[in-house]
Amino acid sequence: MSSVLIVDDQAVVRAAVRDLFESYSGFVVCGEAENGVDALAKARELNPDLIVLDLSMPLMNGFEAAKVLRQILPEVPLFLLTAHHSEATEQAAFDVGICAVFSKYQDLDSLVTRARAILAPVSKD
Repeated sequence: MSSVLIVDDQAVVRAAVRDLFESYSGFVVCGEAENGVDALAKARELNPDLIVLDLSMPLMNGFEAAKVLRQILPEVPLFLLTAHHSEATEQAAFDVGICAVFSKYQDLDSLVTRARAILAPVSKD
């Protein structure tokens, strides 16, 4: 099972992403955080296999959180989920160590497909 930490300031988005991952075999949502500061604490505590970050959050946004997460959990893939998807956002995400960017308005099954592809070689069973 691959563990996923979901980070978004909107409870409805966290619930939707949780439901999405839990509808597929091989994933367990190990925790949720509502901002970047909370994400850092939860990531240290839970040591997830994947972290899905929102971009726009209070206290610490997704880019700021990603910079710190790269230092404390350098091997953990980071996905960005954003309502503000653009080429510039995607490039900025890659620059801070995020490996995939998804629009909140696209079919989110692609998020799980990408997670499977990235986590398959290192999945904990």
